[in-house]
Amino acid sequence: MVFLEFPYDFELKELVKTFPGMDWNKKLKVWYIPYSDQRLTELIQFFKGKVWLDYSQFKKVSIPVEKIRNDLSPLDSGIGEEIIKFEQWMRNKRYSESSIKTYRDALSVFFRFLENKPITEVESSDLEKFNTEYIIAKRYSSSYQNQFVNAVKLFLVNSHNKKLNPEIISRPKKEKLLPNVLSKEEVKMILEAHKNIKHKAMLSLIYACGLRRSELLNLKIKDVDSKRRLLIVRQSKGKKDRIVPISDKIIELLRKYYKEFIPKCYLFEGKIMGGMYSEKSLESVLKQALTKSGISKPVTLHWLRHSYATHLLESGTDLRFIQEILGHKSSKTTEIYTHVSTKSLQNIKSPFDDL
Repeated sequence: MVFLEFPYDFELKELVKTFPGMDWNKKLKVWYIPYSDQRLTELIQFFKGKVWLDYSQFKKVSIPVEKIRNDLSPLDSGIGEEIIKFEQWMRNKRYSESSIKTYRDALSVFFRFLENKPITEVESSDLEKFNTEYIIAKRYSSSYQNQFVNAVKLFLVNSHNKKLNPEIISRPKKEKLLPNVLSKEEVKMILEAHKNIKHKAMLSLIYACGLRRSELLNLKIKDVDSKRRLLIVRQSKGKKDRIVPISDKIIELLRKYYKEFIPKCYLFEGKIMGGMYSEKSLESVLKQALTKSGISKPVTLHWLRHSYATHLLESGTDLRFIQEILGHKSSKTTEIYTHVSTKSLQNIKSPFDDL
C-alpha cells in the first residue's frame, strides 16, 4: 500500500478522494492505494502542479497485519497488480466507483485468505472453503457473500478466462427484509427540524421525490424543470435517466433556497463553490434533524425514500407508476411496499374482537 498523510485540509482532502482507487482507512487514519511502480508514477503525475508530494522518505515499512485485518496475510504485490489491472478494466467498462471498490476489496480479502495462492491454481473448492471458513464463520450477510462470488468469478473469467463450477458456488438465499417506513407525522418532524433552508431543502427533496442519496447529490440546477413541474434524475442506478413529478410546494422551497445560496453548478454544493455536497455532510444533516426532532429510531436517508413510496401507495397511486418514479427495474422490487402499507391492514377486523 501507498499511504498519504497530511494535516487536515478540506480542499486537499476533496482532491485526494478523486484519485481512482483511493480509499480511507479508518483504523490507521490514512488515505491509501494498492502499491505498484506504475501506480506510484500515476500518483506523482496526478498531483503535479497541484500540490507538492514529498516522497523523499518513501520506503517499504512493516505494518503489523493485525492493524489491517488480524487474521489474514498481506497481499502479494504480483496479485495486487493483477487486481489493479482488473480495476482499470472495470473503470473502462463504466462500472460505478462503488462497485469497483467493492470488487477490489473482495478480491484482496479472498487472495489474502488463500495466502496468495497463484491465480492460475484457484479452484471452485477454494471459494467454497473461503465461504465456509471465512464468510459463514464470521456470520457475514448473504449479500456480502454474493459480492464475493460475483467479484471472484468476474475477475477469473476476465483476467485468466477461468470459469469456476457454478454448482459448487451456490447462491445464498437473500433475506427478505421489509423496508423501514416512517409515519407522515414523523417525516414532518424531521423535515421541519432544521431552520437552515439548505438542510431543509435537501431532506425535503429526498422525501418529496423518493430520491436515493447519490441522486440528490448529483442533481444540477438545470435538472429542475419548474414549468413542467418535473425533476430529471440523470444516470442513476443502472445508468438510467428518469423523470419524477415535483410539487409546487417543493419548487417554492427550492426557489427560496436558490435565492439565498445561489449555487453555480450542482443544486446543492459543498464548501467549495461549484463542488458537490459530500455524502458524510448529508448524513450529518439527517442526524442533526433526528436529534432536534427527538426521534430515537435509527433513521437513514433511505428511510425517507421508503416512506415516500409507501405513502404514495397508501394514497392510491398505481404500483406501476411508483415503479417508474423510483426507477426500479423490476416490479417485484416495488411490490415490497405492499407489505408495509397499513391502509388495507387497518380495515381488517381481528376475530379476537368478537370473543
